[in-house]
Amino acid sequence: RLHIVTWNVGTASPPPDVTSLLQLDSLGPTMDMYVIGLQEVNSRITNFLSDLAFDDPWSIFFMTVLSPLGYIKLSSIRMQGLLLLIFVKHAHLPFIRDVHTHYTRTGLYGYWGNKGGVTIRMSLYGHTVCFMNCHLPAHMENTEQRLDDFEKILEMQFEGENIPSTLDHDVLFWFGDLNFRIADYGIHFVRESINNKRYNLLWEKDQLNMAKKKEAFLQEFIEGPLQFKPTYKFDLYSDVYDTSEKKRKPAWTDRILWRVKNLCQHASKEEFSEEEQTISVTLNNYISHMSYGISDHKPVTGTFGLELKPLESDPLVTLCPEGEWSAEHDVLINYSAVPEFPSSAWDWIGLFKVTFRHANDYVTYAWVEDDEISSSKDGKQVYMSAAEIPDVGGEFLLCYYSNNLQSIVGVSQPFQIQPNRTLMGKDLTQEENRWMQKPDNLESHDQF
Repeated sequence: RLHIVTWNVGTASPPPDVTSLLQLDSLGPTMDMYVIGLQEVNSRITNFLSDLAFDDPWSIFFMTVLSPLGYIKLSSIRMQGLLLLIFVKHAHLPFIRDVHTHYTRTGLYGYWGNKGGVTIRMSLYGHTVCFMNCHLPAHMENTEQRLDDFEKILEMQFEGENIPSTLDHDVLFWFGDLNFRIADYGIHFVRESINNKRYNLLWEKDQLNMAKKKEAFLQEFIEGPLQFKPTYKFDLYSDVYDTSEKKRKPAWTDRILWRVKNLCQHASKEEFSEEEQTISVTLNNYISHMSYGISDHKPVTGTFGLELKPLESDPLVTLCPEGEWSAEHDVLINYSAVPEFPSSAWDWIGLFKVTFRHANDYVTYAWVEDDEISSSKDGKQVYMSAAEIPDVGGEFLLCYYSNNLQSIVGVSQPFQIQPNRTLMGKDLTQEENRWMQKPDNLESHDQF
């Protein structure tokens, strides 16, 4: 289950609550992956420079919301106001490989990043999937410029060997503030159609729908029905369309589309066998969220089912803690790798709290070569020093990080570290306080 968000946030700070935006109150199964594409993130030079050194406020915000629910930030990319974040459940990490990012500037003839696209691609259970967050040129008359810019973004190439081009991925998701407008009709007709919820009257004059009928490269992209109000342009903190002097005409600027490669390849055939259909995409929900008013755009979400026949079903590395863990003694980690695993002297195994936010959010780590104590055909053992194990204990995970693949390739089951029994009373309380004061350690008291 995949949940995609696109939102032009208009340089605003994050809202107090995103429960409905992320469908966290849904009664159905939880999401496996969140893909969050933002446009017009505050990119004043002082903000942007500090965001380059540290995570930006929006990334921190979504990590704070999602990490306690068992998601980690898999990858992110920022280009001025464009930000793309991907969060995934722990269980899927060993099967997500070859993660690469790219950005394409199209503003000022390619010299300025206020417009363009940011892209993250990966291998997901052996299938290639690509996510593309775009902010295309504004204004009614710039349809051709929007199409030209999107073609340029599609032509970009990822760095690295054997990485397919954008359109050669098994599934490509394209979303963002695409800025397509409603042509020909006057503002009064558009607003009256919206007020009467007769959105279908406007579909045929939507510039993206019109372009899809003419442009061959767009015809392979699929979109759900626009059964929600146009998401641009609203007065702030309201559901009232623009009352300023400009009185901008409403438009569906914020969109989510997708393209399945094997459907395109087989489009000329009447049918193809189930064996050929190794991946399918189902749109479950395509809606806007009118309750959010921090910008003049309303966010749009698409909830998808990805049905995959796994081409990779075994993790590259399997690992687990040996025996009972506590800070009273050095501890051991058992792990084994598949024969073809490209190990490196720079690989490491990290100890993480179960609410960890990203791959660098470890409590401590061991080098797989420097800290190795035994090796056999069945597996290897490394140790971690007792001095590095948290005295207060709690629930943790072990993750194997591959330097060659630049990703986590093995995750243990959650396990308990026992509190250090030699720290009693006052000393243990002091240790609890020390850990509670650290911003990344958000364990509940009942785990101490």
